[in-house]
Amino acid sequence: MATRVDIEGLLAKLNLSQKVNLLSGFGWWHTTAVPEAGIPAIRMSDGPNGVRGTRFFNGVPSSCFPSSTGVGSSFDIELASDIGKALADECRAKGCHILLGPTVNTQRSPLGGRGFESFSEDPHLNGTIAAAYINGLQSKGVSATIKHFVANDQEFERFSINSEVSERALREIYLKPFQIAIKDADPWALMTAYNRLNGIHCSENKWLLDGILRKEWGYKGLVMSDWTGTYSTVESIQAGMDLEMPGPTVMRGNAVVRAIVAQKLFPEDIDARVRKILEMLQRAYDSGITFDAPEQSLDTAEVRSLLRKAAADAIVLLKNEKSILPIGRDVGKIAVIGPNAKQAVTSGGGSASLLSTYTVSPLEGIAAAAKEIGAEVEFSVGTLSHQYLPPIDPYILHNGKKGAFFEFWNQSPTDDWLSTTPDFSKTVPPAVWSTSTNSAKCFLADGIDDTKVDEICWLRFTTTFTPDEDGDWEVGMNIAGRGNLFIDEKLIIDLSVNPKQGDSFFGLGTVDVRTVMKGLEAGTQHKVEVRLSNQEFIGRGAPFTTRGGLRIGAIRQIDPEEGLKQAVDLAKKSDVTILVIGLNNDWESEGYDRENLDLPGLTNRLVTEVLAANPKTIVVNQSGTPVEMPWLSDAHTLLQAFYGGNEVGNGMADVIFGKVNPSGKLALTFPKRLEDNPSYPSFGDKPQVHGNIVYNEGIFVGYRGYEVRKLAPLFPFGYGLSYTTFDYSALEVSSVSEDGKFTVSFTVKNTGDVDGREVVQVYIADPESSLPRPVKELKGFVKVGLKDLTLTSHPVCIGFKLRCDGASFSRPLRRAAHPLNAVICSVLTPSKCKKM
Repeated sequence: MATRVDIEGLLAKLNLSQKVNLLSGFGWWHTTAVPEAGIPAIRMSDGPNGVRGTRFFNGVPSSCFPSSTGVGSSFDIELASDIGKALADECRAKGCHILLGPTVNTQRSPLGGRGFESFSEDPHLNGTIAAAYINGLQSKGVSATIKHFVANDQEFERFSINSEVSERALREIYLKPFQIAIKDADPWALMTAYNRLNGIHCSENKWLLDGILRKEWGYKGLVMSDWTGTYSTVESIQAGMDLEMPGPTVMRGNAVVRAIVAQKLFPEDIDARVRKILEMLQRAYDSGITFDAPEQSLDTAEVRSLLRKAAADAIVLLKNEKSILPIGRDVGKIAVIGPNAKQAVTSGGGSASLLSTYTVSPLEGIAAAAKEIGAEVEFSVGTLSHQYLPPIDPYILHNGKKGAFFEFWNQSPTDDWLSTTPDFSKTVPPAVWSTSTNSAKCFLADGIDDTKVDEICWLRFTTTFTPDEDGDWEVGMNIAGRGNLFIDEKLIIDLSVNPKQGDSFFGLGTVDVRTVMKGLEAGTQHKVEVRLSNQEFIGRGAPFTTRGGLRIGAIRQIDPEEGLKQAVDLAKKSDVTILVIGLNNDWESEGYDRENLDLPGLTNRLVTEVLAANPKTIVVNQSGTPVEMPWLSDAHTLLQAFYGGNEVGNGMADVIFGKVNPSGKLALTFPKRLEDNPSYPSFGDKPQVHGNIVYNEGIFVGYRGYEVRKLAPLFPFGYGLSYTTFDYSALEVSSVSEDGKFTVSFTVKNTGDVDGREVVQVYIADPESSLPRPVKELKGFVKVGLKDLTLTSHPVCIGFKLRCDGASFSRPLRRAAHPLNAVICSVLTPSKCKKM
């Protein structure tokens, strides 16, 4: 039987100091415990596409599900719910009571660094998929945390930028997915945004948190800040922001006590906030998840099956003009080409990144599927596309095992520790703490023994690097702190003296510095040592405690022209070419926005030349958000794969070889060029006034903006093909009831020769509104599985409602044409109706 928390009794017993302690977190991932009152610490973990656990550094491996834009493009409510349930199971394995997801910030621009974390540019799709995810997660007792409330739509100056949004746009576009998810799923926690909204930081915006969220919407859950996103004491508490994260506190603690003494705050203000934390404690008890439990991985056949299904369902077929897909048994030789083929690009960067339990790269997945049909596979990278070099992880060993060794000291081990010419023969004192690690990509924000290692420390990273190919190897490093990279006791990279700041480690790290090591031989071992310190880094005033960070990358250097030539030659001699291109978590990440929609480096040239070399080329683009495709008219076969999680390679292969009939529809509009995006004049570093971004496009975000301007995109929202075809007929629309309910029904038939699933989309319009309205707005969708026509047909019925303030519907609904081969109904409503 679950423990019952006497909330009001506890509030009466707790003293002021204990209550104030509860208002801020303990470390990165826990609330503050009050042992003398029997209150344990509640554990949280980053999401939204996986459960990282309590450590960035040396974390317990996790399942990585596809990026949210991929899940949104599945238009599959059941899949989103199943993902939520699977994440809940993993939370249980990691002793986690609160998952920090889902994200439902609207993709105002395709350049947004965290655009891949949200489901869609459309508020109805965004909120509906989020609700299913939340319901799945919370059905197993784990709290969801819907975020970031609200208008946190860019990374540029994200802690300070003022999002200036009209109330109409705010309510119809940016608040709407939160409203839908709260109404349909009641997430138990909500995270405030970093930015200002119309002049006031969201974490202290009383109109937003108390007025709209709690009073108007009736929200009863816990409200926490984003990490380091609390900027005030009195204002945030009075606005209704319950919990400052992470700990130790910066804006609460003794400042709260002083505010009470000054009667800027009163005991009832504190009790209101503490009450929400105790209510979450009751939910944590109800979950049955053990407090302070050891973390474990969850890697089962059932989870792997769901990961594979999700990876395939997140793929959208955009072109198949020559019916090359799916690949059949008549293919003998397959060329796999491209910078995203050999590496498994599982997710975007930042809070979404994690250490996967395992990964399947596209090359591995395609090779396995090709083997089943007796086809030969050969690979060529063609060109590189990484902003940073790929981590050196596949090539490093320590004491015969994959990985490296970290040592920590609380004072400089030698007087020449950060010298570019240290004396390696000097005796180094014993480290105060050490640990092994399996990666050369380490953010040391946690996972360190705080009882032994001081906040300011000196570190050494050692491993053995063994290249797997002869040739010249490019090596790169960026760090948070100051340090040097030595290979075979020779200085390779110097970042010890005033290193230039870059975007790595949430903007806290240096730029990436690279060099070339000439004439390396495959199988030859090389001693690697990095000496660094976070002393200067701490002095810069980092917003949270960290011992620094380290990332070493390496790849065999490819002459650009030779790489392209090899790829073209391989394409020419192959029956079919699969060209896997795109972005990765270097380009799409928390902490910074993209500068443009370009594919990196020579990718576009690679695509153009391979298409010319082999007409039977399947282009697969991997990106969390749109990219420009200047070669599109020459490409007759195209898949959009997003970031597919652990099973990205198998999911891709399942679609390419026909084990799965693709059924995704784009959850985002793909523009022909960046300038066509509605937000182009005012996004990122283009403030009208310093620190101020005006949402000039108003409600005309995403497809709403393209359609009102009659501007054709590259691919429209809701678009996606199948290996079969569907026919719609017998459209019927019921009369509209007094409370705004009506039903749309029709029959959908699979008119092809293979089984398939169709996403039916229902849109409404109000062409007689007194205000400018979108051409159409998505208000209903359903995904149905249909057998081929020789077996059966399937009737589809969609029901949804509009809430109207006493208005009646006297005008009829009408059917309109739509390029997506879906049914559209326009509802002509009185202007005072509020769309739900």
